Amino acid sequence: MQILAMSGSIRSESSNARLLRAAAKLAPAGVQFTFYDQQIGTLPLFSPDLDEDGTVAPSAVAEFRRLLAAADAVLICCPEYAHGVPGAFKNGLDWIVSSGELTDKPVALIAASASGAGYARAALTPTLEVMGGKLVFNRSLALTRHYLDAEGNISDPATAAFVRSAVDALVAG
Repeated sequence: MQILAMSGSIRSESSNARLLRAAAKLAPAGVQFTFYDQQIGTLPLFSPDLDEDGTVAPSAVAEFRRLLAAADAVLICCPEYAHGVPGAFKNGLDWIVSSGELTDKPVALIAASASGAGYARAALTPTLEVMGGKLVFNRSLALTRHYLDAEGNISDPATAAFVRSAVDALVAG
């Protein structure tokens, strides 16, 4: 099984990106992860003019769509900024609204920040659903940096169980 792990943050030391890598360590044998985190910030601003029939998608968008299409499932870990979704991540989703890569694909959403990211989760849920994603896990997590140790492992047992349940939901499909 191939999982595309997407971070909603473009921060170089993002806790969300680190959490995705920790999730990969918790996955059952045979599950492979591809990580898409800071790359989300390289996508051009979405414009319907660049995405009409007969146009060629910008190369960064074409690669993003290719990764999504190749994945069996998608694990999203997204922080909350100003009670919402980070702009670069929402822009990335805008590029795939009409292209269909999420249609009927299992998606696990972990909205994670120190505040619990409830607003980001509330904003992302209908967006992912309207894009055809099959939400198999959709929860918020109060995440602080001390939950991840220097080796990239989840040091809090409850958080590790939470993340493992998201991966298990994707594997179950």
